[in-house]
This record gives sequence, structure tokens and C-alpha cells, in this order.
Amino acid sequence: MKIALGADHGGFQLKETIKAWLVEQGYETEDKGTYDEASCDYPDFGEAVARDVAAGKADRGILVCGTGIGISISANKVRGIRAALCGDTFSARMCRLHNDANVLALGQRVTGAGLALDIVEIWLHTDFEGGRHKTRVDKIMKIEEA
Repeated sequence: MKIALGADHGGFQLKETIKAWLVEQGYETEDKGTYDEASCDYPDFGEAVARDVAAGKADRGILVCGTGIGISISANKVRGIRAALCGDTFSARMCRLHNDANVLALGQRVTGAGLALDIVEIWLHTDFEGGRHKTRVDKIMKIEEA
């Protein structure tokens, strides 16, 4: 599985921690930036990761900014993306089971590295349940067509 990663300056350190963990676990990664802690704009990285996922260049994406809010909003503007901001493991599991979230957003300033890695692991290992949830996801995706 290939994971696209992106973060602004407020999420850089956590992105690097997650990237190292992913590589250690055998995942292929594509780092879309930022590459240091110089001030930058989160929409650039939210869009870059989302476009890779939407185009099939990556199977899933992980985004980090200070809170995870702005970068997840940015990613969700890209057609085909279902980015979920998660700060706990239950939400990480449920966004995959019920919403088929293809992008995970995290906040470096609100989620510690240990919890963030637990969230990532659960998110990556949880499959979409389908069934009645597929009908609901299909309805969400139809909103983009309107």
C-alpha cells in the first residue's frame, strides 16, 4: 500500500514521525512536503495529497497541520476525497468502517506522537464495511456531482 503524506510547518514533526513508522512497517510513502518548519500554507499540502489519492497515485493519504482542521477541509475540496480528522482510535476505526475515509488528518498540536501512531495503525488496518454504509457513502459522493 502506498501512502501519500503532507503537512504544513505546524505538522512537520509529526509527519516525519509517521513517515518513519510507515517505512519501518514496510509501507511505500510519497512525501508531498513540507520538508522543514518554515512557515507555509496548509492548503497546498492538503490538495497535493488529496490529488494523488484521487488520481490513484497513492492508495491513501495522511495529512498533519497544527489542529488537522484546515488541512482536512482543504483535502475534502478535491473530488473523490473523504478526509477524516481523527484524534482518537475509535474515530479512526469508524471513519474507515462506515465512511471509507481515504485520507486521515491529524493535529500535531493536539495529538501526541504515541496516540497518533495508534490512530494511523488502526486506520490503515481497518477495512470498509460496505453494506448499508456503501449506500450512505454513495450519497455523500453524489453531493460532489450537484
